[in-house]
Amino acid sequence: MQRVDFDKFTIEDGLKLYEKDLFTLGKIANEIREKYHGRKTFFNINRHINPSNICKDVCKFCAFSAHRKNPNPYTLSIEECVEIAKEAHKKGAKEVHIVSAHNPEVGYGYYMNIVKEIKKELPDIHVKAFTAAEINFFSELSGKSYDEVLDDMIEAGVDSMPGGGAEIFDEEVRNKICKGKVSSENWLKIHELWHKRGKKSNATMLFGHIENRAHRIDHMLRLRRLQEKTGGFNAFIPLVYQTKNNYLNVREFLTGVEILKTVAVSRIILDNIPHIKAYWPTFTLNLALVAQEFGADDIDGTIQKESIQSSAGAASKNGLDMEELIFQIKDAGFIPVERDSLYNELRVYK
Repeated sequence: MQRVDFDKFTIEDGLKLYEKDLFTLGKIANEIREKYHGRKTFFNINRHINPSNICKDVCKFCAFSAHRKNPNPYTLSIEECVEIAKEAHKKGAKEVHIVSAHNPEVGYGYYMNIVKEIKKELPDIHVKAFTAAEINFFSELSGKSYDEVLDDMIEAGVDSMPGGGAEIFDEEVRNKICKGKVSSENWLKIHELWHKRGKKSNATMLFGHIENRAHRIDHMLRLRRLQEKTGGFNAFIPLVYQTKNNYLNVREFLTGVEILKTVAVSRIILDNIPHIKAYWPTFTLNLALVAQEFGADDIDGTIQKESIQSSAGAASKNGLDMEELIFQIKDAGFIPVERDSLYNELRVYK
């Protein structure tokens, strides 16, 4: 493919990429993928911890927070979170991924102390914690600035940030699906401040709801511009919207073709972000493996247990066995590579 001049790249140029047939688009994206990673497909051994589902926000796409469609509120104690992390570590987890609802009842210290206590018990485990949406909430809850919250996170032991809360950056769509949540401008600002501290994060995009292709391209271009500035994003994760148990009432699930085209387009536009993750809980494992031919090079990890996406219908509630994951990656024609949270290679399964 001829080198793209992204200084002049427009949303219309991105839409033209979508107009290409699937296999032509996949070939272009795969060339970029193989230039960076060859036939390697990355995964890690991780455990999701979701401390509470009580949330002050009412996002229409969310099936996790406690509301009429999920009338089972819970809040884990700090001790319970630590025990979950310790049990996961015994099973080989090298990362805990901590994302919670925005529960104003527990206080700011609750969130920081979860990390502190986990790090006290497991100093070597990587803690990936708190989305930009949570950090915005922490700022409102505590009266602290973003800078102060981020410094508190580092002091507590947070190693990297997940990419959640981005949803779709277009303000009009955002107003309809997650009004009151962190703004797109502040999501980007928080990640920029985190990167300035020498820390890494991921970036996500929720697609397949009421947004259109132009909104997706706009979202990717905003991420590209920030990455050019900071170089702090490890991975881009296009999350496929899950249709169950929420208030958006989107009846038709995206086609596999549209999902794969979006992965391919993201690999082309975000060629300055090293990794594209086909997050198997929202793709299904089979489609996540197919996406490895269309620009993706990562499928996330074993997870062990996950509550947010599975509440909306994803098949990720009890995670995935590592041996099965390795077998499936090999069977799809790729080389499984166990990585750490910052994409250092730990073991290559040839």
